[in-house]
Amino acid sequence: MRILLTFFVALSILSSGFGQGYVTKKTASSKLLKIVDKGTSYSVSNQPAKAIKEFEKALGMEPKFIDVYLYVADEYRATNQHEKAEASLYKAVEIDPDYQPKVFYVLGMMQFDKDKFEEAQQSFERYLTYPIRSPEFKVKVERHAANAKFAATAIKNPVPFDPKNMGAAVNTGNMEYWPSISVDGETFTFTREIGGNEDFYVSTKKEGVWQTAVNMGPPVNTPRNEGAQSISADGRTMVFTVCNREGDYGKCDIYISRKKDKLWTSPENIGAPISSPAWESQPTLSADGKTILFCRGKDNRDKDKNIYGSYLKDDGTWIKPIKMGPSINTKFSEEAPFLHPDGQTLYFVSDGHPGMGKSDIFLSRKQSDGSWGQAENLGYPINTKESEFSMIVNFDGSTGYFSSGIAGGNGKLDIYEFELPATARPSLVTYVKATVFDGVTKERLVADIELVNLSTGKVHTKSLTNENGEFLVCLPMGNDYSLNVAKTEYLFHSENFGLKGVNSFEEPFLLEIGLQKIPPKIIASTQPGKPIPATVTVEKAKPIILKNVFFETASAELLDVSIAELNKLRDLLNEHPSMRIQLNGHTDNVGSDSDNMTLSVNRAKAVQDYLKKEGIMANRLTYKGFGENLPIATNETLEGRASNRRTEFVIIN
Repeated sequence: MRILLTFFVALSILSSGFGQGYVTKKTASSKLLKIVDKGTSYSVSNQPAKAIKEFEKALGMEPKFIDVYLYVADEYRATNQHEKAEASLYKAVEIDPDYQPKVFYVLGMMQFDKDKFEEAQQSFERYLTYPIRSPEFKVKVERHAANAKFAATAIKNPVPFDPKNMGAAVNTGNMEYWPSISVDGETFTFTREIGGNEDFYVSTKKEGVWQTAVNMGPPVNTPRNEGAQSISADGRTMVFTVCNREGDYGKCDIYISRKKDKLWTSPENIGAPISSPAWESQPTLSADGKTILFCRGKDNRDKDKNIYGSYLKDDGTWIKPIKMGPSINTKFSEEAPFLHPDGQTLYFVSDGHPGMGKSDIFLSRKQSDGSWGQAENLGYPINTKESEFSMIVNFDGSTGYFSSGIAGGNGKLDIYEFELPATARPSLVTYVKATVFDGVTKERLVADIELVNLSTGKVHTKSLTNENGEFLVCLPMGNDYSLNVAKTEYLFHSENFGLKGVNSFEEPFLLEIGLQKIPPKIIASTQPGKPIPATVTVEKAKPIILKNVFFETASAELLDVSIAELNKLRDLLNEHPSMRIQLNGHTDNVGSDSDNMTLSVNRAKAVQDYLKKEGIMANRLTYKGFGENLPIATNETLEGRASNRRTEFVIIN
């Protein structure tokens, strides 16, 4: 600051000041100049108290010596006499506001530093009324003005914030940072630095208490540095940052590891086009592991880092990363993205959007057209005048986690948790966690998983179970979803999740899915010459409920949301031309027996008619109605009656 003000004074000397009714160094007497020069020499030799004495002496002789007010303000600032420094600058402005316009910039910086945000805003905006030669500097001043305006309001409207240190199980005398937490809230992973080396550590929760974190170990951790990890919601994919490794694309690249048989694979560079000769770091994965966001810059010191995104194609390669738009990225730095499992809320750090002065934490919400909304500052005191580091949010959106050097911690950087204000929470989301197995042998199966948003008809998630037949998919509230589980030589299984209008998180969906094997003779008919295995145990054909086939109330008219599931049945029949099925209709017990029987028959026939229209031969299809006679749940509850109103199919050959 002292150098900056001295530079301004040097400029002012080049300004005229003649005929203005005040004194400058060009118009001052030699006696005054001798005193000022003496003060200046004290300033250069870092003796501010003596410099102030000389400058005050000069002002006592000439109260309108404008240059000296600028000089003495510099010395007051150096000796932490901020009020006097500000008063001296105001005096210079009072004498001639146009003498050196950059004084308004210096005033603004001083006022902001002392939390005088409204005054700082006025000073910055006043400076912006003057011509500014450097476009870059003008942008910088505009940013300061926007920060002052935001801070003035934020400081008067603080958000709830009560951070709690996560304790000795996580935090030590070393530095802990870059937290991540599993969707069930039971596993906490973070980066710890010991002796200059970064490794990943893991703490698990038992009976509500975090256990002492342990080193994740090889092959992920190595004698070199690993940091800034992100683990997909299903716990099967991890990406992180590696720097200065021989053979990499740039100084820092992104690495990826996948969990198989409960162990992490040896990490590999994620490769081009994500890793590049530039600096890539701080990745975050979507819930299904198919979207990655990360930070890219020229290097770690780049003042204009940006957040990029890439998507995994069906062939397993990533598309060329796309720089996120101006609602996220600015002409300054954006870092530390965290994409919440809802897939709709992005948290990140920026020093370009209006904030409390340095780097603040922001969020952006995905819009209905797929774009990202304007960045929203999380508010004060979550954000302060210091640089905020990063933040993640747990699955249900109630708790935020961040690293900080708050006084009283265990080390230089500790990890804290806090209740997230309602305005900063992500969309409500739940999840399905399931195990898929052979219905007879109980053998775990690797099967195809497809989750469809019934409101749009679009596939929300498409993946495979792991080698243990397990999968986890996230379900944002507010939509209805169909789930289809399929495997070659098995009948598909469907589930329905009605979450439209649901606005609370209770329990996730935990499923055990036993698939029914297609009879070998039907499979053999599609593979001429292949013998029918004699050892295969096939379950007696049981009805398969079509849980995503719906009708108008008290009607046999199919709803459009039924088409996706009906087409799955059509495709199954086309894959196995010898398969014959019976379609069964069922109702609850509301209404008369005869009306329910008629309705069940008509609904089964409606499904048959659709399949015939889709090219399935009539001799492969029969239908039957059972009315209310074969309930599978109680008719005493809404849920039970909904289960009893169903359409099924069963193999009959």
